[in-house]
Amino acid sequence: MTALQFGIGATNDVVDAPRDAGHKPGKPIPSGLLSPAVARAVAVVGFVAGLSLAVEFGLPTFALAVAVIGIGLAYDLLLKGTAWSWLPFAVGIPILPVFGWLGATGSLPPAFAILVPVAVAAGAALAIANSLADVERDRGAGTVSIATALGPGRAWAVEAALVATIVLAAVASAWILAASDARVVLVALAGCLPLAGVALGRGGGAGRRERAWQLEAIGIAAVGIAWIWALVARP
Repeated sequence: MTALQFGIGATNDVVDAPRDAGHKPGKPIPSGLLSPAVARAVAVVGFVAGLSLAVEFGLPTFALAVAVIGIGLAYDLLLKGTAWSWLPFAVGIPILPVFGWLGATGSLPPAFAILVPVAVAAGAALAIANSLADVERDRGAGTVSIATALGPGRAWAVEAALVATIVLAAVASAWILAASDARVVLVALAGCLPLAGVALGRGGGAGRRERAWQLEAIGIAAVGIAWIWALVARP
């Protein structure tokens, strides 16, 4: 999965390089740290390495790897710069835990029936937070995103509602499915991180909003890890 994400990210930078020039000087290609040719080579190596590793764990894992590439390229080549740019995140984020668990064990536990729809909401929330971090640069470059389409205020409200729903669902499901009290508390504590990211991202400059979405991403990952430990790995 790491290799596949290198491929998707490198492709994204190659596609964006002409538009990023003069608007996002910190990115690798506009800054001169990386040439487009090297970025293309990184993409090819990442995809080939990821698929080669995935096939070793069976056809279902390989099929998921192909799906991940398709979703990533759909974002890079078609949906980025549109009001639908959040959709690949919403579809792709749930594949990450499924890919890891399926590759490691060959099957999925019943608790994933809760995890997957919550992960869809998480992907959408992270996409909105990411677009809010870039809203001024996107407007300057003439790029459409969910944040420019909805406006920062409404986009933040949708993001906040999604993150609150994710945290409540994680805590409630851990409690209802009889995880220990200590593990339910751990899920709740982990939930404070993405909520803090949402609060930090309300207003402020681009740098602050970028730190906010990064905190939110780390926090949602922490909620997922705590939730899986509380339910799937419980004694």
